[in-house]
Amino acid sequence: LNFSFTQLTGPIPTEIGNLTNLTSLFLQFNKLNGTIPSTLGNLTNLKNLTLPENELTGIIPTEIQSLTNLTSLSLYNNQLTGVIPQIFNNLTNLQSLALSGNKLTASIPTEIGNLTNLIVLNLGYNQLSGQIPNNIKNLTNLTSLVLHNNQLTGFIPSELGNLINLDQLFLSQNQLIGSIPNTLGNLNNLT
Repeated sequence: LNFSFTQLTGPIPTEIGNLTNLTSLFLQFNKLNGTIPSTLGNLTNLKNLTLPENELTGIIPTEIQSLTNLTSLSLYNNQLTGVIPQIFNNLTNLQSLALSGNKLTASIPTEIGNLTNLIVLNLGYNQLSGQIPNNIKNLTNLTSLVLHNNQLTGFIPSELGNLINLDQLFLSQNQLIGSIPNTLGNLNNLT
C-alpha cells in the first residue's frame, strides 16, 4: 500500500490494522497527523513500515514489537515524543531503523544491540541523553550510524571500532567528552 507524496491529511485510521496481509505500508511525505495507531501491531506480515515526513505526534506504540518480519522502520521527521520503546528483542530482522528528526528523549535502549542485522541506524536530531550503549558493538553489519544533534554524554565507546563496515559515523552536536578512541582506526571503510 503506497500513498506517498499524495498530500493526505488527518490521522491514520485505526482500521488500517485490519489489512493483515500487508507486507509494505508507505505513507511518507504527506501531512498526516495524530498518533500512530496501535492497531499497526496487527500487521504481522509487514516488512516495511514507512511513515516519515508527516506531522505525527505522540509515542511510538509498543505494539510494533509484534511486527517480527519488519526489515525497515522509518518514522523520521515527525513530531514523535517520549522514549524509544524497548521493543527490539522481537525485531531482529530489522535492517534499517530511522527515527531521526523527532522529539524523542531519554537514553538509547541497550536492547538496540540485539539488532544484529541492522545496516542503517539513524537516531539523529532528537533529544536523546545518556551514554552511547557499549553493546552497539554487536551491530557489525552497520554501514551508517547517525547519532548527531542529541544530548548524549560520556565517552565515545572504544567498541565502535568493532563496526568495521561503517562508512558513515555522525556523532557531532552532543555533549561527549574525552579522547577519540584509537579503535576508530579500525574503520577503514569510513568515507
